[in-house]
Amino acid sequence: MPNKIKIKFPDGAIKEFDSGVSSFQIAESISPRFADEVLVAEINGNMKDLSAPVSEDAEIKFHKFDSEKGKEVYWHTTSHMMAQAIEELFPGAKFGVGPPIENGFYYDIDSEHKFSDKELEMIETRIHEIAERDLKPVREEIPRLAAIEYFKTKRVDPYKVEILEDIAKDQDVVSLYHQGEFTDLCRGPHLPSTGKVKSVKLLSVSGSYWRGDEKRKILQRIYGISFPKKKLLDEYIKRLEEAKKRDHRKLGQELELFLISQKVGGGLPLWLPNGAIVRNELEKFLKEEQIKRGYEPVYTPHIAKIDLYKQSGHYPYYKDSQYPPIDFVDETGKVEQYLLKPMNCPHHHQIYLSKPRSYRDLPVRLAEFGTVYRYEQSGELNGLIRVRGFTQDDSHIYCRHDQLLDEICNVIELNRLVFDTFGFSEVRTRLSFRDKQNKEKYGGEDTLWDEAEKNIRDAADKMKINYFIGLGEASFYGPKLDFMVKDAIGREWQLGTVQVDYVMPERFDLNYVGTDGQKHRPVIIHRAPFGSMERFIGILIENFTGYFPLWLAPVQVIVLPVSENSLDYATKVYAELEHSGFRAKLDDRSEKIGYKIRDAETKKVPFMVIVGDKEKLNKSISVRKHKDGDLGSFELNEFIEKIKLDVLNKTIYL
Repeated sequence: MPNKIKIKFPDGAIKEFDSGVSSFQIAESISPRFADEVLVAEINGNMKDLSAPVSEDAEIKFHKFDSEKGKEVYWHTTSHMMAQAIEELFPGAKFGVGPPIENGFYYDIDSEHKFSDKELEMIETRIHEIAERDLKPVREEIPRLAAIEYFKTKRVDPYKVEILEDIAKDQDVVSLYHQGEFTDLCRGPHLPSTGKVKSVKLLSVSGSYWRGDEKRKILQRIYGISFPKKKLLDEYIKRLEEAKKRDHRKLGQELELFLISQKVGGGLPLWLPNGAIVRNELEKFLKEEQIKRGYEPVYTPHIAKIDLYKQSGHYPYYKDSQYPPIDFVDETGKVEQYLLKPMNCPHHHQIYLSKPRSYRDLPVRLAEFGTVYRYEQSGELNGLIRVRGFTQDDSHIYCRHDQLLDEICNVIELNRLVFDTFGFSEVRTRLSFRDKQNKEKYGGEDTLWDEAEKNIRDAADKMKINYFIGLGEASFYGPKLDFMVKDAIGREWQLGTVQVDYVMPERFDLNYVGTDGQKHRPVIIHRAPFGSMERFIGILIENFTGYFPLWLAPVQVIVLPVSENSLDYATKVYAELEHSGFRAKLDDRSEKIGYKIRDAETKKVPFMVIVGDKEKLNKSISVRKHKDGDLGSFELNEFIEKIKLDVLNKTIYL
């Protein structure tokens, strides 16, 4: 008689099953329809194939396509199906890695055949054929050395061999997944059948250096997406088309916001006058809010001795993504090494250490718009979203332990203000904790980590934040709160972070004198509501399709005289708008009014003030609003007061 095991469900219910029961059979006990919809099981926090046996008491959670983990498995299996299709159509292809990503999947392919749109269509068709075969992915666990032999002799693939010999060298046992005649090295889990994949679209092909190393071979990276219903795919394609219209690189050029010059270097944007206005307004907004909350502005250099970053741990922790050290020989012949600043934190710690601190002085809140540098791979660069030199709205709060909860809550409130100001109403919050199974990734003592994670959770609960836990997402020096927002077309972006740090006070011997006259360690809160200014502005460009709120717009109002006869009056209107503090422009070109209006629409100027003979006679103005069209006739002062309120309230136009 088989042993019985107890399975606990998310609603708290507990049922008994025979030991060795599969997750699929457990799902069937709920209902056949439910079992048909689930894609993968989470057993005691570990993702498992639905076919995997469950042999001991466990907590179970099922994932459908509507969950992140469900989508991840769905797209992962589709990437394997794409690799299988390529192997069948283009024999001799070798395969790098093929993970699921935020939206879909990709696979890196080494093939003599150059893939074009025509080939992508062929591969798509073959993927659908593989789906119709209803193949059941089968997991096989074998010794790592046996897997190396397998990929050297039976399925010759040097990329899989390299992964096994290098990346997976500490594993004794690895897993393969067999899918019909196709086999891949993979941790899994996978869908119960290829038949679950209904609609597939291969989106693009790009080049990618193997393992991100510019000295290695360039592989062809094919991106794709898949869904269980064609309707979902159609909706996604529609969103993609909308995203193309919003591409910040295209709009940044059209609106003259920023420039990437290869003579300066990839990933090092130049801010043009229009972009500089947007950036200045954002900085002014946050600086004013920080002053209200007791922050003190500081400035730090772009470079420092490398020992500073060795002490903090940023070097060598970020060694692979940093510019190489700069060797400098001083007048005595002594060689010193300097590094472009990868983080602002160590510099702020030096400011804290510049004088003795008492418990009465805390909290100390230092804030800086500080530029840092990371050497991202060229293939990863993306306009303003992924750059090599970026400015963080960085702050470090040094506080006592009894102040920590309130300080975290205050920072959360500031983040909320930022999100509300820009109309980001859908916000998810991740509590990014360390993965205790990989402690070597993190600095500091276990007790300090446990305390820091408890503090963050307590603050999130106090602020009534709906959060989820992200194991392994913590920084090397502490846990954090990460905020993810949805933009106007439903894309999710990570914006803003709040980190609690017990590690750096130890490394830099930070202290303050307490009420007992003894030295105590402060706690550090790292926070950046915008994150990277470059990335934040890139997101804003796409969210607003370049049509910035009035308070941010580079040109807020443009005055359009209908003819030469009204130019003198238009000049007076323009002067009054400028005198009232608006960024105004006078279009005095001898062009037809229709052309001027279309040009202003293209440049996404929020308001157009049109003056002709009638307006000159009546001492009035006619107003048009971008996208909305004619708003009618106004007295100039009436209009000025109206838009002053829009600027004061930071009104958003959508």
